[in-house]
Amino acid sequence: MKSPICEMLGIEFPLFAFSHCRDVVAAVSRAGGFGVLGATVHRPDTLERELKWIDDHVDGKPYGVDVLIPENISTAGEKDVTWKSLEARVPQAHRDYTRSLLKKYDIDLTTTSVADNQPQPFDAKTALELLEVSFNHPIRLIANALGVPPRQMMEMGKKHGVPVAALVGAKEHAVRTVAAGVDILVAQGTEAGGHCGEVSTMVLVPEVIKAVKPMRDVPVLAAGGIMTGRQMAACMAMGAAGVWTGSVWLATVESETTEIFREKMIAASSRDAVRSKGRTGKPARQLRSVWTDAWDRAPESPGALPMPLQSIVSRDAFNSIDRAAAAGNAKARDLVSYFVGQGVGLIDSVKSAGAVVQEFKEDFAEAVEHMNALVGE
Repeated sequence: MKSPICEMLGIEFPLFAFSHCRDVVAAVSRAGGFGVLGATVHRPDTLERELKWIDDHVDGKPYGVDVLIPENISTAGEKDVTWKSLEARVPQAHRDYTRSLLKKYDIDLTTTSVADNQPQPFDAKTALELLEVSFNHPIRLIANALGVPPRQMMEMGKKHGVPVAALVGAKEHAVRTVAAGVDILVAQGTEAGGHCGEVSTMVLVPEVIKAVKPMRDVPVLAAGGIMTGRQMAACMAMGAAGVWTGSVWLATVESETTEIFREKMIAASSRDAVRSKGRTGKPARQLRSVWTDAWDRAPESPGALPMPLQSIVSRDAFNSIDRAAAAGNAKARDLVSYFVGQGVGLIDSVKSAGAVVQEFKEDFAEAVEHMNALVGE
């Protein structure tokens, strides 16, 4: 593969795999792709443990880290915001609504105690500590979602010689991000799982490439609903340097997802992946469930709180849902959900991450041969 990004990162095949699971990251990188560990759920000490494990199991292959540092959050500018101080801001109506919803499905809402000084979700100070941990390992890429990477991330990337990537969901976001100095753009269409915009991948990718080309030569990775090598070939035909994928790895044996959620993915169609504020307070694509319907469609819904307050509401709820479902509560399965893109409709079985990489390569090669045949080469 002669894609410039392969040379930049020392990889064989420009298939990027975002995952919260270290096993997926290592398996994809060993197979010739590029694993990226999502660090948002970690503290500095747990991230150190995960990255040490990857170092020991990646066979010297390159990998990266993604740290979510939101550019826009309701607590922006406030200092020393803790989880407990945010809990006090959650209206009683939202607590009552959540408890009542779970009770209808025979689920007891169990709350998790937190330390008085535990930082808020998506805390900027904690994120910078995660960056420091990351740069103490041989990572080859650092990425930020939800906005322009902060100045400290850009400076640390330059200091360590590590390219900085950013996810964008609109042309204007891409222009502003390139102006800030990022090295790689991930143009993520609305088909993607998790936080995403409203523009489709097929429209967004060429729009972003066209917009940033006069500014600087920045590789653009396509993201959003990409589940096969044929889709990857189509994106690269539009000018993408490679693809950034996430949902396809949720159905692998190495994934962090539960068996119940994997079963629901296999049964789901693309229309079952909906954008909802019900989990984080920002529009995030996830598998439709009783939970998403309750927050988005029910007339009695108090409405999702802004980020990060909605995460305070949903964390204990989903922990309780998953425990109840795992314990055999059949009704709880209706609330089981997770972030997943519209490509979920293409998932028909659970495979190993290495097998998925191989399928991407073979599918990509067949697509290229098909195109060559069409043009007579």
